[in-house]
Amino acid sequence: MSRTVPFLDLADTAFDVNSAQVHDARDDSWYAETPYGWAVLRYDEGTALLKDRRFQQGNARWPSQNGIHEGPWQQWWAETLLSIEGADHLRMRKLLGPAFRNKTIEAMRPEFQALANELIDAFAGRGEVEFVSEFAEPYASRILCLLLGLPDDEWPQVAHWGDDLGKSFGINVRHDLPRIEVALEGLTGYIEEVIADRMANPRDDLVTTLVQAHEDGDALSRRELSVALVFLAFAGMETTRNQLGLALQTLLAHPDQWALLAERPELGAVAVEEVMRVNPTVTWVTREAMEDVDLNGLHVPRGGIVQVLSHAIGTDPTKMGGDSGFDIRVEDRPLHSGFGGGIHHCLGHFVARTDMSVALPLLARRMPDAAPDGPGEWLPVSGNTGPVRFPIRFTPSDD
Repeated sequence: MSRTVPFLDLADTAFDVNSAQVHDARDDSWYAETPYGWAVLRYDEGTALLKDRRFQQGNARWPSQNGIHEGPWQQWWAETLLSIEGADHLRMRKLLGPAFRNKTIEAMRPEFQALANELIDAFAGRGEVEFVSEFAEPYASRILCLLLGLPDDEWPQVAHWGDDLGKSFGINVRHDLPRIEVALEGLTGYIEEVIADRMANPRDDLVTTLVQAHEDGDALSRRELSVALVFLAFAGMETTRNQLGLALQTLLAHPDQWALLAERPELGAVAVEEVMRVNPTVTWVTREAMEDVDLNGLHVPRGGIVQVLSHAIGTDPTKMGGDSGFDIRVEDRPLHSGFGGGIHHCLGHFVARTDMSVALPLLARRMPDAAPDGPGEWLPVSGNTGPVRFPIRFTPSDD
């Protein structure tokens, strides 16, 4: 007798990938059917699939899955680090990697701390903040400008383009396409000007390093250079901004954890991992089968798409020792999939881990008794998610 495979409507803007419906489906089956292929719901199967060399990154198919088969965004998307495979992908990672090493990013921690405190100073005495516009967005955007060597005072424009380009990851991408393509044109033009400036006036920054790699031989074509920098500029800002908002949402839902983080700032790094385990901005990681694959009773034909649901596998009770609840005191959780996995593991994960581990304890200490001030406004909890507007109230602090 064949069993019924659960169906999860990931394309529905009202669907919540962190919901009890997903947990119930996980109890019944290790996978589900969705409008975007199959979805993996359990930890062991999900982590194994992310390392399975019979699969490649599936994001290259995202435009066509949404009925977008041509145009500047579709062409650009196919050329990003997220979509390319094989030798070109390895070459790009090798060139970009040194700028994102742990030692390099750790040396910037004091600058991250100074920036976080500067932003908090502006609202700490008020006892209220609109968290996205007053902290998460400027913090993520200004760190990005710091990494790329862009002028700090130009962060609002870069953030605006990044916000609109970030809709590329959303399930409303087809509806948002005109706005996305305007942002792509604007950010590409800006980055091209930066590239031209670094060719004429080299500096000690990531853009100059990549420009010199381009000039030294066939390491990077001019198009590859432009595409890579535009992708870094928007993806680095958008995902960190969203994840900070989701971190506050999770921590404020657990006031004891918020207070503990204020008292013990050394728990900042664990807090980041816990948040990304239970409430990740990247709600699924996509893989495409390069050949026919049989997985524990599921046949995935060549070209078949499989989504690994980040929250579902990160809270799998069979892997979390029966306690998958949020707790920043637990340091030995299995590795989450919030940064992807395998050869496509997020290049900027050290940046995100460091800047969030700096920001969250400072926010907890300087925003005592914080709580949401109304429902706010949120992206669908499917695709890439996060807050659009998140008002918070707290006990005013002069510290």
